[in-house]
Amino acid sequence: MEEDTDHGMRFSSLCFINDHVGFQGTIKASPSDFIVIEIDEQGQLVNKTIDTSVNEISKIQRESNNCVKKSRLNIQNVSSEHRSNQKVDTSDGDQDHLSGSEKEDTVNDVTSKCEEEKLDLLSSLLDEKTNKSLDQFACDIKEIWDSKTELIEPFREFSLGRILNKNQRAVLHSAVKQKFPFLITVGKNSEIVVKPNLEYKELCHLVSEEEALDFFKYLDAKKENSKFTFKPDANKDHRKAVHHFLNKKFGNLVETKSFPEQNHNAGNLNLAVTVRFRGKAHRNGKRSLLGDQEGEVTYTAFTLQKENLEMFEAVGFLAIKLGVIPSDFSYAGLKDKKAVTYQAMVVRKVTPERLKSIQKEIEKKRMHVFNIRSVGDSLRLGQLKGNHFEIVIRNLQNKINDPVSLRERVLEAIENVKNKGFVNYYGPQRFGKGRKIQTDQIGLALLKSEMKWCALPVLHSPAHTPTPVHGGKDCGRHGYHGRGSLGATFEVKAIKLFLTPEDVDDPVNKAKKYFLDTEDAKGTLSQMPEFRVRERALLESLHRFGVAEEGCTRAWLSLPHSMRIFYIHAYSSRVWNKAASYRLRTYGTKVVEGDLVCLDKDVDEQFPSSKVHLVTEEEELADTYSMHQVVLPVLGYNIQYPKNKVGQWYQETLNRDGLRTCRFKLPALKLNVPGCYRHILKHPHHLSYRLLAPDADAKVEAPHTDETASSLFISFDLDASCYATVCLREMMKHNI
Repeated sequence: MEEDTDHGMRFSSLCFINDHVGFQGTIKASPSDFIVIEIDEQGQLVNKTIDTSVNEISKIQRESNNCVKKSRLNIQNVSSEHRSNQKVDTSDGDQDHLSGSEKEDTVNDVTSKCEEEKLDLLSSLLDEKTNKSLDQFACDIKEIWDSKTELIEPFREFSLGRILNKNQRAVLHSAVKQKFPFLITVGKNSEIVVKPNLEYKELCHLVSEEEALDFFKYLDAKKENSKFTFKPDANKDHRKAVHHFLNKKFGNLVETKSFPEQNHNAGNLNLAVTVRFRGKAHRNGKRSLLGDQEGEVTYTAFTLQKENLEMFEAVGFLAIKLGVIPSDFSYAGLKDKKAVTYQAMVVRKVTPERLKSIQKEIEKKRMHVFNIRSVGDSLRLGQLKGNHFEIVIRNLQNKINDPVSLRERVLEAIENVKNKGFVNYYGPQRFGKGRKIQTDQIGLALLKSEMKWCALPVLHSPAHTPTPVHGGKDCGRHGYHGRGSLGATFEVKAIKLFLTPEDVDDPVNKAKKYFLDTEDAKGTLSQMPEFRVRERALLESLHRFGVAEEGCTRAWLSLPHSMRIFYIHAYSSRVWNKAASYRLRTYGTKVVEGDLVCLDKDVDEQFPSSKVHLVTEEEELADTYSMHQVVLPVLGYNIQYPKNKVGQWYQETLNRDGLRTCRFKLPALKLNVPGCYRHILKHPHHLSYRLLAPDADAKVEAPHTDETASSLFISFDLDASCYATVCLREMMKHNI
């Protein structure tokens, strides 16, 4: 990529889709003039009070899980009693005086109660028709297995439909497996699919069905330090087969060993296979919704309100105050700096009480947290429906030499964009405010690091010895020009790009200049302000591991995944913006042969290639599709390109940038970029507006005259990953 001309393009050469004249005005005169409120997956504004029904569902699930786990523990004890023909020593004082039959009755009562709760839970989460269909599916699977049919069709599955609420999905996963241990559940983009548990069936070939049932219940309980013992077995080869199966299928979770039966005759030794959880694997295993049990990770959700604050800076400040690291925070999307923004967040390893304790302190930093509650998992990027905007545009004026009234120009512009939409460009905040270096340049350097790793297969041989060379700083301090050094050259360049100072005399840029002059990470760290979270994380790693290739790689890995992928996405976004402009200049708004269209109206940006259709010549002639259905790929390894001049443009661009054979997979940086598709045109939703009197703070609606209408208040919703500044650019016909 040619840095001088390509990156100077900015937004001046991007297209408009409407033909109105537009108007002039000031956006973001103050942060309070630009309010952004995230819309969650359920369509709710995150600044509103949280509906407690989700917490109630979590409470039901916790109570059900507690009951189920207690009953499992008792059932296992009873099973052990039957297997060893001796009484079980229980620590429950209330049951010490009970007979065996009374204990069994107690277990059955508890089990029965839990079964009722599970049935009620399933019926509350599924409609009657789905519930019955699930029962029938389970019966069909059991019939096939009971008939000794060995093969189960691989496509045999049943969908419970899409469940948008993550907590409800977690509850449903658990409830299905509790009722039908011989089934498994799989999540697919918020959809829950039920399948036969073939591992359960395979285990039934080695042990009794009762033992298989109890074993899978044991696995599902994930009770730390607990053990499960199969029936005693005198056949060594059979025990070996059980060991092999368990270690092959569940070796990352459990370990197995054979122990003598507790009461055995010296001449008739029986051994029993015993299973226990691996400590480390269990700690890192799949989490349940219980946040308060020992060994399980606590997740606390909250709404973050911030004003005139970069999101990464806000996260860094919260991390310091809570004693965690920035990667412990998750969020659905990035938000503007110069604005008042509301967004959902989740933090790991912090209780709601701990978060509430710093509320007063963070207010000094123009932050406020509320809607604090426990949840079962973190958020992921893109896990939102969109954003709601409330914006004041001040100092309204006509374009130069425009004789038409200002009011007419404003209304014309708003109605045009409301009806025809806007070009769905990525906004300028995607690329940073740097004049020398922008985020897409860093992303390109990181992608080129992957290319160099792929370009040197001959150096995979362990017999190869890197040859010392004498070169510049990009070769690293060790002076090696082997596979590792070449592969990391662009990672070094990416670090240098990241730490390139702007022509501004402030502490941040002074520290960056010092680093480029000296490569002294420790000295730079002492100069870098505390609030610069990303810079300090990189510098700390460079100080610890050095500024050569390995140190630069480790420095990038010190950033959370969402920050690392941000730079790759910035490069992909820059290419997409140029592709959209090329497409509109080449073909206009007519859908042509070779275009890609999305056939599903209700999809977000993360839809698969299966929903994308290649327009044929016949469909072009028949005007089968509209421009609002046309999409362009965002770069990645799992996308297809248009089959026309636009597709050729993509290939030429990748060739020019040195990415012709790029796989968009960076194992050294633990980054995979599958890509996605983005609509060329988008519309604002629920748009409303009013002209304001000169005293805009009062927000009093004024008569629609040019003398009094000095400001415009406008509110609208945009889909996820759409930019309000881009929508306003289309209205005003002015580069923002």
